[in-house]
Amino acid sequence: MSGIWLIVALVIAIVLVIFMIAKLKIHAFLSLMSVSLLLAIVVGIPLVKIPTIIGEGFSSIFKNIGIVIILGALIGAILEKTGAALKLADMVVGTIGEKRPNTAMMIIGWVVGIPVFCDSGYVVLNPIRKALAQKIAAANPIGMAVALSGGLFISHNLVPPTPGPIAAAGALGVAEHLLLVILMGVIISIPILIALSFVSKFLGKNEISKQEKDEIFKTYEELKAEFGKLPSGFNAIMPILAPIFFMALGSIAAILKFDGFLGSLCAFLGAPIIALSIGVLFGIYQLYSSNKISEFYDITEECLKIVGPIIFITAAGGVLGKVITEAGFVGFMKENASIVSSVGIFFPFIIAAVLKTAQGSSTVAIVTTASILGTYADPNSLMAVLGLNTSLAAALCVMAIGCGAMCVSHANDSYFWVVTNFSGLSAELGYKTQTLMTLIISVVGIISVFILSIILL
Repeated sequence: MSGIWLIVALVIAIVLVIFMIAKLKIHAFLSLMSVSLLLAIVVGIPLVKIPTIIGEGFSSIFKNIGIVIILGALIGAILEKTGAALKLADMVVGTIGEKRPNTAMMIIGWVVGIPVFCDSGYVVLNPIRKALAQKIAAANPIGMAVALSGGLFISHNLVPPTPGPIAAAGALGVAEHLLLVILMGVIISIPILIALSFVSKFLGKNEISKQEKDEIFKTYEELKAEFGKLPSGFNAIMPILAPIFFMALGSIAAILKFDGFLGSLCAFLGAPIIALSIGVLFGIYQLYSSNKISEFYDITEECLKIVGPIIFITAAGGVLGKVITEAGFVGFMKENASIVSSVGIFFPFIIAAVLKTAQGSSTVAIVTTASILGTYADPNSLMAVLGLNTSLAAALCVMAIGCGAMCVSHANDSYFWVVTNFSGLSAELGYKTQTLMTLIISVVGIISVFILSIILL
């Protein structure tokens, strides 16, 4: 198969993945694997080569990014169980003050969303939102819900070590430049957070949440008392800060070309697997100092159950990407490079946005889109066709994919129901707030990525 029929086959394959996940309720792993196999057969890849292609696509993702995803998720689970997330919230509220509750919730959400899944992050932090809303007479509870939800969602899609951005970094070939991806995530988050702060002031301003009207909530002090003694500020922030510090150290050593033992040591400590392992060690100390070290086994067990499906979905996405490469799609794109390259950084955004809106999962949208694009260093990948063939361009591409994966959260997204149910919002009000908010921050995000690409590329 060649020419336009390859593109038709690819489009049908993507639609079929969406249909199987969203309508037939088939697990994303099985959907991606079965469609990859079917696509390989349809496009004419020799049958004897298909098992090898599947194995290579699957194992390459495991090799490059699987451990990193586990370590990042484990850090988030420890922060949640020890009350460190609440301590971080306490620090943010203490810094910003109670007169700006929306801003406080937004920043709390963004910080906690870096290592913690947005769904569980909202469940953990929502009681704080309720307590603050009760404490501050002029607060808009729904606006605070929008701010908290958006803050979590932004870092969940843009800033490692959240699994989605890590998986995208691995698929695009910048797993060893994770600090660069983190830096890009922070930079792109700033204009999106500014937009979110304005949006949260107006969305749901005149609406009243059923829960806010009917329920009596615990005070902020009662919430803190439930955890007993919270970790210190240093203990709470170090599982997040330490990996960033050591990855920065590794990058600086590479730039300055340290050699000998010092260069080797910095390169070792700066490798994402080692840097995140150090973050886990700080988390273990956090458990010890909180007298919860006995819970470490259960926390690890629960964490592995959560991230296992994500790793397998990521690996299945790698299989789809390998099939796409082997089938000759990229060759056709190169023949029409002038058309494809004109779309540039918007191409991954559009693909991720379509996948997200259609099937609901941001992680699946990120993984699938990144797998389709391939690595930036591979001259036979779509990244090369798009002209995104440097590590900096690949990091920006991760951001474009993440912004697309924010567009939009609605009824087929579990996060939509977490936010609406825990905030006491009707589905209709959820569409007016959560769905509209995610659309706005997604558009602001890709515009910011496009502007930054003009400046840097």
